[in-house]
Amino acid sequence: MSNIDPLTFPPGFLWGAATASYQIEGAAAEDGRTPSIWDTFSHTPGRTKGGDTGDEACDHYHRYREDVALMTDLGLGSYRFSIAWPRVQPGGRGSMNDKGLDFYQRLVDELLEQGITPWVTLYHWDLPQELEDAGGWPARDTAHRFAEYAALVHGALGDRVRHWTTLNEPWCSALLGYASGVHAPGRRHAPDALAAMHHLLLGHGEAVRAIRANDPQAQLGITLNLYAISPADPARDGDLEAARRIDGLANRIFLDPVLRGAYPQDVRADLAGISDFGFVHDGDLETIAAPLDLLGINYYSRHVVAAPDPGAPVEPYWRAPTSWPGSEDVRFLKRAGVPVTDMDWEVDAPGLTETLVRVARDYPAIPLYVTENGAAYVDVPGPDGQIDDVERAAYFDAHLRAALAALEQGAPLKGYFAWSLLDNFEWAWGYTKRFGLVAVDYTTQQRTMKTSGHRYREVIKRNGLAQ
Repeated sequence: MSNIDPLTFPPGFLWGAATASYQIEGAAAEDGRTPSIWDTFSHTPGRTKGGDTGDEACDHYHRYREDVALMTDLGLGSYRFSIAWPRVQPGGRGSMNDKGLDFYQRLVDELLEQGITPWVTLYHWDLPQELEDAGGWPARDTAHRFAEYAALVHGALGDRVRHWTTLNEPWCSALLGYASGVHAPGRRHAPDALAAMHHLLLGHGEAVRAIRANDPQAQLGITLNLYAISPADPARDGDLEAARRIDGLANRIFLDPVLRGAYPQDVRADLAGISDFGFVHDGDLETIAAPLDLLGINYYSRHVVAAPDPGAPVEPYWRAPTSWPGSEDVRFLKRAGVPVTDMDWEVDAPGLTETLVRVARDYPAIPLYVTENGAAYVDVPGPDGQIDDVERAAYFDAHLRAALAALEQGAPLKGYFAWSLLDNFEWAWGYTKRFGLVAVDYTTQQRTMKTSGHRYREVIKRNGLAQ
């Protein structure tokens, strides 16, 4: 009989939490920071819920020491945060802004002093507005500008930061930003979205090569938002075809070039009426497939899809047909009896197991990290001001069990980052959706650990789950 506790994670498993610069930092116009596409987007009437902006957000720029203390209280082994490109390189070109860079220097030093490993994401959607004005991600030059910026940031922080993620969720940047337009910069042009997708990946590859040339020991990766995809009826050819198409646009169109050096031929065929992929130049795919040390996977839910039905109702924005070029007629279904979060996303923990095992099975071996996983719920403080967010705590418990199941099936999972450390500016939803382990009162900026945070602390302490 084995003496290994089936609810215990492997020794050395990395426990963390994640945030993003525009969602928490605030200080939008301080110390030389210039506008990003999210500043412009959120200040445009009608773009965000209630007209909310990230001007102040969680004021992390001024309260980072308090927030690092919260990380220490949680027992985090690592903190994944992003660099605001327009804070450290205003306008996206030229030299570094010392005052903006100093903030990240101080943050990294504070983390290291507390024994927390800094994990830097170079791009979490805040493209300098000047680069968008010059064409944005659909323009090839933006990839080159990103690689230049990445090398500059690594040159400033690489002596203390070992773990680097180039991009966070390029699917969202390309398709929500340039196809459906529900995210910044709010453009709706499918051919541009596909060009943006390619140039995001090209920028990733160029950044990896630039950093690797200066620091062969750096741990480099990319974070992709991946989904388990299921046909509504596995016995129906039309539903199987819908699942193939959406899996291609959600997963394989990013996994294949990054890990195999080629776009899937079936997906290119699906998109032939939109783009001839003429934006792919000789050598691009070799650059995109630059060797990596890790792959970050963000997982939130499953897509259940079916063949077209002309009478089907319009889906929520995150499933909006314009987010799926070439597959606008695919139906995204909600299953009866399946619980949903406050984002209206189905809770499907087995999908995390399926996703991790699928990547491990179908792609070249690479260490995997869950770099985001979490849930928004309506948090109601009790009479004592505490927040007993039992639904969120249950969500984390179920997904951590799913992570253990993936490990048991051989997935090389090395760490897990909860989304998110703090309640924050939730993009187009403004401040109406809360994901945090820690509650934030946006009027007073008071932080309060939720029940989910307390339970996550216990998971980290025991490196596993309770019975």
